[in-house]
Amino acid sequence: MEQNFGKKLSNIISPPPHDLVIAHSVEPLHIKRIASQIGIEKDELELYGNKKAKVNLKILNRLKDAPLGHYVVITGITPTPFGEGKSTTTIGLAQSIGAHLGHKSIACIRQPSQGPTFGLKGGAAGGGYSQVIPMEEFNLHLTGDIHAITAANNLIAAAIDARCLHESELKDIALFNRLCPKDPKTGKRKFSSIMFRRLKKLGIDKTDPDTLTTAEKKKFARLDIDPKNILWNRVIDTNDRFLRKITIGQSEEEKKCSRETNFDITVASEIMAILALTSGLKDMRERIGKMVVAFSKSGSAITADDLGVAGAVTVLLKDTIHPNLMQTLEATPVFVHAGPFANIAHGNSSIVADQVALRLVGPDGIVVTEAGFGADIGAEKFFNIKCRESGLIPNCAVVVVTVRALKMHGGGPKVTLGAQLPKEYIEPNVELVEKGCDNLQRHIQNCKKFGVNVVVAINKFLSDTDAEIEVIKKKSLEAGAENALLADHWAKGGAGAVDLGKAIIEACKKHKEQKLSFKFLYPVEASIKEKIELVCKEIYRADGVTYEPLAEEKIKKFTEQGFDKLPICMAKTHLSFSHDPALKNAPTGFTVPIRDVRASVGAGFIYLLLGPITTMPGLGSRPVFFDIDIDPETGDVVGLS
Repeated sequence: MEQNFGKKLSNIISPPPHDLVIAHSVEPLHIKRIASQIGIEKDELELYGNKKAKVNLKILNRLKDAPLGHYVVITGITPTPFGEGKSTTTIGLAQSIGAHLGHKSIACIRQPSQGPTFGLKGGAAGGGYSQVIPMEEFNLHLTGDIHAITAANNLIAAAIDARCLHESELKDIALFNRLCPKDPKTGKRKFSSIMFRRLKKLGIDKTDPDTLTTAEKKKFARLDIDPKNILWNRVIDTNDRFLRKITIGQSEEEKKCSRETNFDITVASEIMAILALTSGLKDMRERIGKMVVAFSKSGSAITADDLGVAGAVTVLLKDTIHPNLMQTLEATPVFVHAGPFANIAHGNSSIVADQVALRLVGPDGIVVTEAGFGADIGAEKFFNIKCRESGLIPNCAVVVVTVRALKMHGGGPKVTLGAQLPKEYIEPNVELVEKGCDNLQRHIQNCKKFGVNVVVAINKFLSDTDAEIEVIKKKSLEAGAENALLADHWAKGGAGAVDLGKAIIEACKKHKEQKLSFKFLYPVEASIKEKIELVCKEIYRADGVTYEPLAEEKIKKFTEQGFDKLPICMAKTHLSFSHDPALKNAPTGFTVPIRDVRASVGAGFIYLLLGPITTMPGLGSRPVFFDIDIDPETGDVVGLS
């Protein structure tokens, strides 16, 4: 008898109603049952009500010798305004594999920011009959991880400005004495434990504050932060364009240290990237301490450990490190953990969630995770940054595509939000689809460079024709994909992705049987420029790279400081293989400009700016919050999508 790890949907309506209506039509199982069906023990589960929980990382000690399951990354073609449905495919695939094909499956996805939830994009729980539930809890506070990151990030920002103020008011010895006050009982001064990290960095091998020379006291106490070289911004998890440029320090006492700065959205914080890439609490503490938050007037890097705040920041984050457990509409488990930006960071969910999931599903199971944006951004960073850090080897990449998106890449007209779709996207047009397949083929070829098998998921729409679908299948196989299949998981849930699930299981088994060698695009030992040029030429297919003076200066500086051996993270438009969002499909003959280079030392990568990158989204003229309300009688959320 076939065993299923989930609960098949039985109340599907055609056409599907609003996402929230569907989400409310299914009563979630108690989260203890979801945990039990995949082997999580009671003392490893930390409940947040009946429908969500955290899984304590001590589970990794119990499962340290457990065999790993198959590892699948969901990516896509270059995004278009239509949306290709990567999140929906991730959830639909997990439902099909678990509830319909009898294999243990876990989806691992990012926690969404509340900024887009109330802005233009809406939520990120999937859609139709392939969703994470309860979707309102998924899209809103969840277990508070993003709020904890906001608090931790802003504690560092407050510490930086307060230190600047106090250093401007106090002479060296007075500053030192404030940092190391006398014990009122013994009359002796002592260092707090975190201070020994700075002493070691400075080469001062003393444990008694009173034994430091005057020069050593000055060296220890005065960070001498350059106000023009503070790298750390405050954050908030709301789209607020009026915080993109602000002036702080306007009150009488602080005005001597007034300066211009800005807010980022919380998911752009380096702390979020650290949460996604850390291997545990000890590693998180070390990474937070290494974060470079400013430079001194002499050019020295100033870290969170130098500020003395890294320990307190880690305390604020101690619960965030445990992955959040939820479920799909078909009662298959989902880990929702971390949500870093996909441009200035790597755009993938956490390593620890993947590590737990791969051990829980066992050697015949499947873990499905999603990478942000198209394969040139999210998948490239998944392979070169996330897999390098985790040591985990992916077996298969799924490239999600739609007929409509390929028509746009093939030269179809622009679409305007709220306006009627041009006829090219509604009526059959095989020629546009065929031209747009150049984009799909390049993404397939790029994924195969890393030594993984590739399957193409064609996300079905009502207007698609058989002839258009056949073109996509043909072009996918020509580019080296193992298979290309139509999937209707939005309308049918896991049942609509059964063929896709079978193809992915087969591709994963084949990958292991063939003993294909997973490989990175570049060695970290290569220079910063060598790594940049490999990504630009091999993934984007650029003719070359140019460097603006600021970028040249930063590359030289970071190389001198030893940051050049980190992986690189390219921050560019997601709307093109190139740096120019207007260059659609599979452009050639362009040169990539590197405008600036920055370091996320705690997270463990250098990131390059190829153009203007907004780290604080703004609200448009018609945000989706207009549609969201509460039913005061039932307490139910309405209008959330």
